Amino acid sequence: MHCPFCRHGDSRVIDSRTTDDGTSIRRRRLCPECGRRFTTIETASLSVVKRSGATEPFSRQKVLVGVRKACQGRPVTEDQLARLAQRVEESVRATGSAEVDAHEVGLAVLEPLRELDEVAYLRFASVYRAFESLEDFEAAITLLRAEREATGREPAHLGGGAAYPSGMPRATEDALAGSGGAADSPAPPH
Repeated sequence: MHCPFCRHGDSRVIDSRTTDDGTSIRRRRLCPECGRRFTTIETASLSVVKRSGATEPFSRQKVLVGVRKACQGRPVTEDQLARLAQRVEESVRATGSAEVDAHEVGLAVLEPLRELDEVAYLRFASVYRAFESLEDFEAAITLLRAEREATGREPAHLGGGAAYPSGMPRATEDALAGSGGAADSPAPPH
């Protein structure tokens, strides 16, 4: 490593630490020629191979831009988006490959986005998976409902129970449907 002050071609590492997010290493170095200290940050390179065959460095910012568009007008905070982008990067890096297909990055976005906000997930999936008809949306919504019922999980932005597919609380839906109480179960979707 060249010294940024005197351009000497060698330096000595005097301290190494991982950064807070664990994706890079911070090294303090000492130049034996001029005696000055400087810091370097080392990260493993990760390249994304686009459909055209071109490669470019992975960019967490690009993930954020795409997800932010899908979340426009939704109750999702910038903090949640940043955590999602970090999760996507960790997932992609966990493959252990220095080059990943752009398609794999898109797949890594889908699950955390579905957990965060189902409407944003549908928006992103409709573009990413190239939905061509209402049937494509219906199939995705049916799958979301089935997964929600199987896991009992609500999207992260919901505070535990409001927002059902119709936008009404369950008690209101039951009352409008003429349900007699908790013992009655709603009819399965057709």
